[in-house]
Amino acid sequence: MTSNDLTASDLQERVKLDIIRYANCWEDADILCEALRPAPGVRILSVASGGDNSLALAAEGAAVVAADLSPAQLACVELKCAAIRRLKHPEVLAFLGVSESRNRLATYESLERELSDDARAFWRDRRDELVGGFIHAGKFESYFHFFRKRVIPLIHTRRAVEELLREKDEAARLDFYERRWNNLPWKLMFRVFFSRFVMGRLGRDPEFFRYVEGAVSDRILSRARYALTVLPTHSNPFLDYILTGNFSRSLPRYLEPERFEAVREGVARLTLFPGSVQDAARTDGEGGFDGFNLSDIFEYLDAPTCTGIFGELLAVAKPGARLAYWNMLAPRRCPEELSDRVTPLTDLARELFKRDKAFFYSAFVVEEVR
Repeated sequence: MTSNDLTASDLQERVKLDIIRYANCWEDADILCEALRPAPGVRILSVASGGDNSLALAAEGAAVVAADLSPAQLACVELKCAAIRRLKHPEVLAFLGVSESRNRLATYESLERELSDDARAFWRDRRDELVGGFIHAGKFESYFHFFRKRVIPLIHTRRAVEELLREKDEAARLDFYERRWNNLPWKLMFRVFFSRFVMGRLGRDPEFFRYVEGAVSDRILSRARYALTVLPTHSNPFLDYILTGNFSRSLPRYLEPERFEAVREGVARLTLFPGSVQDAARTDGEGGFDGFNLSDIFEYLDAPTCTGIFGELLAVAKPGARLAYWNMLAPRRCPEELSDRVTPLTDLARELFKRDKAFFYSAFVVEEVR
C-alpha cells in the first residue's frame, strides 16, 4: 500500500464524501481547454468534481476519464450527462436549475433509467434538491447563497450589484470599484466571510485548509479586486452566480448553447471512475494520457503525498502530455525530485491566469512532460 492509498483512506475518514460539495465546477474551463488542448485522439484524466470541466474537455473531441472519491460528486455528473444526452438545451437549463421549471421531478423520473444503481440510490432521498434545481444543491453553492442573501445586503444595495455587473470598459469598472464598491463594510465583511474559519465551516471542509499558511481572506480579496476591475464583470459566470444566485447573464462553457451539440456528443467519450486520480491512472493508464485536469487537489495534501501522486501520474503520461491545476492558498508545483521530467510552461500559465474568471485562485500551473 502506497502513501497515496493511505492518504485517500485518511481523507475519506476525515472528510464527508456523501454530500454534494460542488454542484458546479469552480475552475475556468476556457483556460483549462487552452492549456490541455483537447482534441480527437487525445486522452485526458480529469478530476470529476461537478462534471462541468470534464464535459467541456470531452466536447472538444477528447476521451476523458473523470475520477472522484465522492459518490455524491459522481452522482451529480451522471445526472448532468443523462440530462444532456436526452433533453433539449432549454430543457437541460430548466432541469438543472438555470431557468424556471415546475416539473423537475417528472423530468428526473424520465432520466432515472439512464443512471447507475448507485446514482439512483443517491438521488432517491434527495427530492428537494431535484425540485430546486440540483446545480444549487452543493455546500459551496449554499455558502455563496448565504453570502448573497445575508452579507451583500449589509454592504451594497441591489442597484449597486446591478451596476457592478453591467457591461463597462476597464476604466469604468475601476472607477466604480474604487468609488462605490470598495467601501469599509465590503473590506471588513469580506475578511470575515472569506476567513479560514468561516470558509471551513460554511463552504469548504476545514480539512481542506490543513496545509494552508497565513491569512486566507487578504489573498482572495486581492484577486476579487482584479476580477471586478480588470476582467469584464458582465460575462463572468462565477461572479454572476455569486451575486445573483444563478447563471442569469452568462453560462458555464459546457452549457453554452453554441456548444450544446458538441457537449452532447462528448458525453459518449466521458468515463466515470469511482476513486482517486492515482487509482484511475493505475486502472485506466494503459495507453497513457495526453493531459491531466487536476483541479486544486494538491491543496489538500502534504508534500510527500503530492510527490507520490505526481510520480504515478507521470508513469502514465505520454511525452508532451500536460498537467494543469490551480493553487488557491497552498503553493504547489511539480516536486523537485521529479522536476527533471517536466517543463513548467510558466509564460503560458501566466497568460491564461490573467484571463481566469474563477478569481478565488492564486495561481494556475501548466507543466509539460519531457
